[in-house]
Amino acid sequence: MAGVVRTRFAPSPTGYMHIGNLRTALYEYLIARRHGGRFILRIEDTDQERYVEGSTEVIYKTLKIAGLEHDEGPDKGGPYGPYIQSERKDLYMEYAKKLTDLGHAYYCFCSKERLAGLKSDCEQQGKPYKYDRHCLGLTAEEINNKLAAGIPFVIRQKMPDTGSTSFEDAVYGTITVDNKELEDQILIKSDGLPTYNFANVIDDHLMGITHVVRGNEYLSSTPKYNLLYKAFGWDIPVYVHVSTIVTPEGRKMSKRHGDPSFEDLISQGFLVEAVINFVALLGWSPGTEQEIFSLKELEQVFDIRGISKSPAVFDIAKLRWMNGEYIRKMTPEQFHQAASPYYSKTLSEKGIDTFRLSRLLQPRTEVLTEIPSMIDFLEELPEYDVSLYVHKKMKTDTVNSLTNLKAVLAILEKTDAWKNDVLYGSLTELAKEMGVKNSQILWPVRTALSGKAATPGGATELAELLGKDESIKRIRKGIEKLS
Repeated sequence: MAGVVRTRFAPSPTGYMHIGNLRTALYEYLIARRHGGRFILRIEDTDQERYVEGSTEVIYKTLKIAGLEHDEGPDKGGPYGPYIQSERKDLYMEYAKKLTDLGHAYYCFCSKERLAGLKSDCEQQGKPYKYDRHCLGLTAEEINNKLAAGIPFVIRQKMPDTGSTSFEDAVYGTITVDNKELEDQILIKSDGLPTYNFANVIDDHLMGITHVVRGNEYLSSTPKYNLLYKAFGWDIPVYVHVSTIVTPEGRKMSKRHGDPSFEDLISQGFLVEAVINFVALLGWSPGTEQEIFSLKELEQVFDIRGISKSPAVFDIAKLRWMNGEYIRKMTPEQFHQAASPYYSKTLSEKGIDTFRLSRLLQPRTEVLTEIPSMIDFLEELPEYDVSLYVHKKMKTDTVNSLTNLKAVLAILEKTDAWKNDVLYGSLTELAKEMGVKNSQILWPVRTALSGKAATPGGATELAELLGKDESIKRIRKGIEKLS
């Protein structure tokens, strides 16, 4: 790839990082790293009405947590600063005026009332709204007089009247639009700030951006961008439009509907590495069966050609599975460190060997925040129904469970070496002596100890965790419930 690849993540500081934003940042980052290029952070804050205090810090924090380190940005500087659009205000006006001199833009002094009336007329006629170029024919003298009088104005892009505009997209191929369908969009608003559509073109050129990744909702706007590039005689970047991210039901993901942001997923107990891996695969395929990638591996294999046009489905079940895979790749020490905060929320009992508990939980955990509900029975035996003792596969019912628990109690009361292997050996030997299946002994014990249908460990592993006194106490209670 000729020249230095330069990509940019250009979020608006509007409150939080949704998954679509994160994917855009990730793809921009990966394209830059794959080709030894530069990844730039630019804050697009020209829409002051949507600005949310503290949002810029959220952006910095998210990129840092995700491991997407930018090479240039407001906090790092660089040769193309400033990297905050509101600090570049005078720059945009300069280029807008240059466009008017070139005949590709013009001043528009139409009032809000006139534009509202025009829009209303279009609606009544069942036509899409399009500015009628009322101000296009103003003479230089008329423009100067209105400017001198302080009449508010915007600057609009003058679209071609005939022909078509085409552009190449790395994902969608050649896109062609009839120029007559393009409205004379506003470039500079009445407050002097640029619109998103104008500022990002100017900034991308001045910052030497070679690849632009954005959502496919911007496909229809791209011809307007290209006409701006051509009007100035500038090189056009590589466009990479990515598909919409949808729920399994086909609805576009939205914070308004309660869909999670990046921060939400982390607070829900998902690992950063798993979320990044999952987001990378939302609309991109490596062309192999491999699904688990570290960020470093993604930097080496990411290829634009693997991006799909089809909507990407955000399947939380797939993320849970992937998160579980990452948990199982941890060392026992790493998992114990990650799980320990959840123990302190649930267990006040000092006698529980939490490292041993971690060894039981690691193969069975998909999301860290579920740990408290998996281990709460260790703190206190919950109320449970005797129907839990009935298990078709284990061949247990309330009658044989009662018989077998009584036999178990007699054995355990005489057991001193309270270790899993010793306990397991004793209970399986008991099953052999009684002529029953191991499960007909172990299932009732596990039920009596936990009061749950699913536990992080088998009967004797739980007994070891709880200790002899508590285990005996719970088995006696089980016998009492069944009697």
